[in-house]
Amino acid sequence: MDATRPVDGDADRHVEVLIVGAGVSGIGAACRLTRERPGTAYTILEQRAALGGTWDLFRYPGVRSDTDMYTYSYPFKPWTGASSMACGADIRGYLQEAAAEHDVERHIVFGTTVLDASWSSGDARWTVRTSDGTWTCAFLLLCTGYYDYARGYQPDLPGLDEFTGTVVHPQFWPADLELSGRRVVVIGSGATAVTIIPAIAREAGHVTMLQRSPSYVLPLPAVDALADALRARLSSRSAHRIVRAKNVLLTQGIYTFFRAFPGVSRRLLRTTAVRLLGDEAYVDAHFTPRYDPWHQRLTIAPDGDLFAAIREGRASVVTDTIDRFVPEGIRLGSGATLPADLVVCATGLVLRPLGGVELTVDGRPVAPADTVAYRAVMLSGVPNLAFSFGYTNTSWTLRSDLSARFVCRLLRHMDRHGHAVATPAPTVDTPRRPFIDDLDAGYIRRGIGAFPRKGGRAPWLVRQNYLADRLAALPGDVAREMRFTPRTAARVSAR
Repeated sequence: MDATRPVDGDADRHVEVLIVGAGVSGIGAACRLTRERPGTAYTILEQRAALGGTWDLFRYPGVRSDTDMYTYSYPFKPWTGASSMACGADIRGYLQEAAAEHDVERHIVFGTTVLDASWSSGDARWTVRTSDGTWTCAFLLLCTGYYDYARGYQPDLPGLDEFTGTVVHPQFWPADLELSGRRVVVIGSGATAVTIIPAIAREAGHVTMLQRSPSYVLPLPAVDALADALRARLSSRSAHRIVRAKNVLLTQGIYTFFRAFPGVSRRLLRTTAVRLLGDEAYVDAHFTPRYDPWHQRLTIAPDGDLFAAIREGRASVVTDTIDRFVPEGIRLGSGATLPADLVVCATGLVLRPLGGVELTVDGRPVAPADTVAYRAVMLSGVPNLAFSFGYTNTSWTLRSDLSARFVCRLLRHMDRHGHAVATPAPTVDTPRRPFIDDLDAGYIRRGIGAFPRKGGRAPWLVRQNYLADRLAALPGDVAREMRFTPRTAARVSAR
C-alpha cells in the first residue's frame, strides 16, 4: 500500500493506517501494528485529552473492569496487578505502560473529533474530516467503542424538576460530590449500579438500589489464587499465559453451561445469593429475575461485596417502579416514598455505531444497518475499513485483539499481492440478523438496530465464542469473499 503519497502538499496528514480512538481497542491495535508491521505509518485521532477511552471517561466511585484482567489485558503484555478485576486507575496505568512500551503516544493526536470519512475509489484512500482539519489514509480503523461518550441513557422521570436533592449520572460523576451521611438512591441494577453501591456505602448514610426488576449477581474472587501461586514460581509471561487460558475456558464454560442448563443455573445462583445474604425471601424478591441466566449479562460482585454491604445494613434493595419524583425523594408505584438526598441514575448507555462517524463511499452515504459485518471486523461493500467491537459474554479485548491481528494479516496479504483495496463482498445472499441477538438487555434493544447486521454463515457470523473465533483465525484466509483491486489499477484510475 502506498504510505508516502503527499496530500495537498502535506505529507504529515497522510498515513497508511488511521486509527480513531485511543482506548483499549485503539492502543491495542497500535501495539499490534508496531509488533507485526514495524515501520507502518499510522496515527491515532483521539477526541479526549488523554488516552484510555472508557477508563479515562468513567470516574465514578469503584469503577473497575467487570471481567477478569488476565483476559481483558493484551496477550503480549502480562497483567501483573494484585486484583483480578482492576480499578479504573490501574487499567489506565496499564494502557499507558503498553503505549509507552510500543512508542504509541507520539502517534496520538489528542483533542480531535472525527466528523466524517469519505472513500474515493479513484484515489484508493479515505479522506477524514475532523474538528482540527483533514487527514487521508489508505486504511481506516475505527476503535471508537460502542456507546455515546457525550450522553448516557436517561429515561423520562416525571417530577424530576420538583426533587430538592442532587441527581447525577455515573458517566459524568462530579469530582467534588459529597456523600458523607447522605441518603443515596441508585436507580438501576446493572454492572454500574452493582459497582457503585459497595464503593459508596461506607461513606454514605445509606444506599438503596432501586430496580424495576432483579438482575443476576455472580460473586467471584477479587484475587486469582492460581495467578499468585504461578507468579511465585514462573515468569510473569508464563504465568499470565496459563491463567489467561484458564479464564478463557472458565468464562466460556460458564456461559455455555448457563445457556444450556437454565434451570440448574438459576438454582445455583439463588443458592449462592441465599448463602451470602441468609434470607431466602429477600433473595427471591430482589435477586431472582424472570429471565434465564445470560439472557442478559451477569453482573459481577468481587468477593460478593454487594451482598456484604446489604448484609451489614449499609445498603438495601427495593424492587418497584417509579411513579414520580417528589421534593423529598421518589414516590414508587406501590405508593411508598423512598427518601433521598442524592439520586444516581445508573440507567445505562446510549449505543452509537462506529463512534458516530458518518461514512460515504464514492459519494454514497453508508448506513451501518444496511451493511453486513465481515468477521465482525469489516463492513460489506465498504473498502479498506475495519472496526472493533468486543464480546458481550467475556472480555472485550479478546475480540478487539483478534480484530487488530486480522487487520495486520490483511495488510500483509495486500502488500504481498500488490493490492491497494480490499472490499468484503458476499458471494451469495445470507440471512441478516441483529449484530447482537442473544442478549435482551434494555440498552441492546434500544440501539442495536443502528448497527451492522450479521449473516448466517461464515465469514459473516458474529459469534460470542472466543475459542471458535480463535480457531477460525488460525488458517489466516483473509481472501475469502473479499474483492481486491490491484495497486496498479488504482493508480491508473486516479490519473
